[in-house]
Amino acid sequence: MKPGDTLGTYQVLAKLGEGGMGEVYRARDTRLKRDVALKVLPDAVAGDHEKLARFQREAELLATLNHPNIAAIYGIEEADGSVGLALELVEGEDLSRHIARGALPLPEALAIARQIADALEAAHERGVIHRDLKPANIKVTPDGRVKVLDFGLAKMLEPGAGSGDLGVGSSGPRPSALTMPPPMASPAMTMRGMIVGTPAYMSPEQARGMPADRRADIWAFGCVLFEMLTGRRAFGPGDSVSDAIVAVLSREPDWTALPADLPPRVRTVLGRCLQKDARKRLRDIADVRLELDEEPLDAAAPALIAPPSTPQRRPAWQRVTSAVAIALIAAAIGGVGVWRFAGTSPSGPVPVTRFSFLLPEDQKLSRPGHQFVTVSPDGSRIVYVANGRLYIRPMSDLEAKEIPGTNVGAENPAFSPDGQSIVFSARSEGGLKRIALSGGAPVTICPAGAVFGLSWAWDGSILFAQEQGARGILRVSAGGGTPKEVVAVKGREQAHGPQLLPDGDHVLFTLATGTGATRWDTA
Repeated sequence: MKPGDTLGTYQVLAKLGEGGMGEVYRARDTRLKRDVALKVLPDAVAGDHEKLARFQREAELLATLNHPNIAAIYGIEEADGSVGLALELVEGEDLSRHIARGALPLPEALAIARQIADALEAAHERGVIHRDLKPANIKVTPDGRVKVLDFGLAKMLEPGAGSGDLGVGSSGPRPSALTMPPPMASPAMTMRGMIVGTPAYMSPEQARGMPADRRADIWAFGCVLFEMLTGRRAFGPGDSVSDAIVAVLSREPDWTALPADLPPRVRTVLGRCLQKDARKRLRDIADVRLELDEEPLDAAAPALIAPPSTPQRRPAWQRVTSAVAIALIAAAIGGVGVWRFAGTSPSGPVPVTRFSFLLPEDQKLSRPGHQFVTVSPDGSRIVYVANGRLYIRPMSDLEAKEIPGTNVGAENPAFSPDGQSIVFSARSEGGLKRIALSGGAPVTICPAGAVFGLSWAWDGSILFAQEQGARGILRVSAGGGTPKEVVAVKGREQAHGPQLLPDGDHVLFTLATGTGATRWDTA
């Protein structure tokens, strides 16, 4: 397909790539006005019953998974003999490209590994194994969110599949929808002797053509973690498929390539993930996640993955030695003035958009002296705080809707750089939380006292100021961790509304001085 072609309600914008299961395009959903990833079966195989069954199986597998670290499915489209799968379009670069630039810092690798483990755990609990986990199937968005892609090779675990005690239903009844009789799973896909997956990341049992259970994903997870920590594949580059399979079956990873400061706990987990004998391998990815959770993230670590076009810079808080003045803009919301920083693009000033919005009678702005409104990066939506919770309103709509899960004394909302998530402070629970606007429960980032303004920086970090305790500016990764003070203030001063400027070298904030922090100065 070429730009301008359509498949049902989807109009092709550009080709993103192709693989054994089809070609992938960036497409526009003309009905819902959003971009999607459209996976289309090539015409040469569109009439192949087995491949169509496999394609249908991928759609049904993905439809059972609803997790923030797994790319979502929107639907299947058939038209004029073509079949397409509409998937969530995940912006950012895949993990293989990032690793190609070198090994990841330990805190960054562990933060990504935790999210991968979360995704696999959710899939395994639904009876789904991936069977083709690799860096190229893992993306990290600009805001640090990991997304596992392409469950096209996944296999529903039948009762008793693989090791007898590894059936996913062991922790509770399996949903009947997950029982997949023919033609959902073709015998040719699961028969003994068929090799499915990418050789460098497939488990020894997969390489031998044996049935794979969820321990195959644990092996692949170990391969990915090893590669993130070392910048090299666990079992060598492999000049051919046969070379890669031989390495998996007969060689050990170069354990000396691991970082010297790798915690013993992580080293042990990695070794147990890469046990060639599946009976000696870790049996549940939840065990891996729990072990990694015992290793605290270094709050001074760099952002998870910066956009490829962004040059690497030394963290701004290491060089901030003087104050910078805050810039203000006004937005009218129910007659209350709201002030935020407004920047300019390299090409010139950003056009000014003015609008007014009257709150419904049953809503009352919460603590308007604090940050209580945020505008999406593309200017299409606003999120505000009323009645102790968050509401979202597209500029094109007349009504705002409550964001579920935010009735926790929500304050200080801020959009992620890609506009897909919100970070906010939960006053009643004493912490920072993030929530995906596509759905799902809020995720706790870190504990925090009363917050006086925050922002989600382009580098994936959260900057926030506290009213109590450490009254300066703190920083924490969007992926979670322990906050670290990056700008200190004096005893009677209060920082407010910190933002990392586009140059990555300065932090913009407001400083209040005097008793009760009633006098505002620039800093």
